Amino acid sequence: MATKKLSLHLLILAFICIPCAKCIDFNYPAVFNFGDSNSDTGDLAASGLEAIADTPPYGQTYFQKPNGRYCDGRLIVDFLMDAMDLPFLKPYLDSVGAPMFRRGCNFATAGSTILPPTASSVSPFSFGVQVAQFYRFKNRVKELSKSRKFDKYIPSEDFFGKALYMFDIGQNDLAGAFYSKSFDQILASIPYILQEFESGIKKLHDEGARFFWIHNTAPLGCLTQNVAKFGTDPSKLDAQGCVSAHNQAAQLFNLQLHALCKKLQGQLADANVTYIDIYMIKSNLISNYSRYGFEQPIMACCGSGGPPLNYDSRVPCGQTKVINGTAVTATGCSDSTEYINWDGIHYTEAANLYVASQILTGKYSDPPFSEKMPFLLKLKF
Repeated sequence: MATKKLSLHLLILAFICIPCAKCIDFNYPAVFNFGDSNSDTGDLAASGLEAIADTPPYGQTYFQKPNGRYCDGRLIVDFLMDAMDLPFLKPYLDSVGAPMFRRGCNFATAGSTILPPTASSVSPFSFGVQVAQFYRFKNRVKELSKSRKFDKYIPSEDFFGKALYMFDIGQNDLAGAFYSKSFDQILASIPYILQEFESGIKKLHDEGARFFWIHNTAPLGCLTQNVAKFGTDPSKLDAQGCVSAHNQAAQLFNLQLHALCKKLQGQLADANVTYIDIYMIKSNLISNYSRYGFEQPIMACCGSGGPPLNYDSRVPCGQTKVINGTAVTATGCSDSTEYINWDGIHYTEAANLYVASQILTGKYSDPPFSEKMPFLLKLKF
């Protein structure tokens, strides 16, 4: 059943992408990624901090076991790496299997924010820390490059100026703020969040980064977790069943992030800064879920409680908790390809495939790269 469903997704997506085909390709020798759980390939798990993504049923669809990804299988970044004929990015904090760093490194860590962490933060690895980790990584590469015997383990020094630098971060700055701040306070904080982001981008540019690929933030109000917590009053929901305030905050954040990218495009004349509209892609998926072969746009695949949300914040995916004297387990659904949402916060592999395919059409980027070949045709399944 799952194989047939995934094949249906692929067929639909192929028809979406094929009209854009032209033989122009990206040729990045390496990729360096910065972000949160949406692109964490195991960094939080490798840090030694508690990471539920290192327990079943995470990873069950593709990897057949947990591997630190907050998904049942592959993430958007995994599909993008496949599309560029590059290996999956290894997390910075995982030293086992070092040769995988040859083509890049992933600094993204679940729970990370753009702003510096606070006492209540899930992750201490904020954007500024991730940039500092990149500095250390680059400096170590320079040191090790003095001996040719390490060449197969590390990037060539010239890779840093030719590499693609990807960013998918900011979701936690907004979503977390709704637990302690008013809507107006959250909106007022956005310029400060983006100042921190701009500072990090410019530091990377000073270190030789020239190709930047910046994802905006998704429709936060459509995440199962936020609907369960903040959507109990129907008047606070939009036509899609998503929390209006969260989506409005995300949209304002994205408007200002887009403006920042335009500013950077002008200021960093020797750089290529590309803005990717993830919000539009995911919003379209949720609005038209049945068109793309999905059956559940908001309900979590891995959770407890059943319809309409199958989500209880007290029982994370794969965990068992005693509630009112009864043991409750949050289990995975039988067919994750029917669901957009995996665990209440993150997307399923099937949904990530759709998002990646749309990114790679180039229609959602500024500046657009729609003349580049549809990478879906190169993805490995």
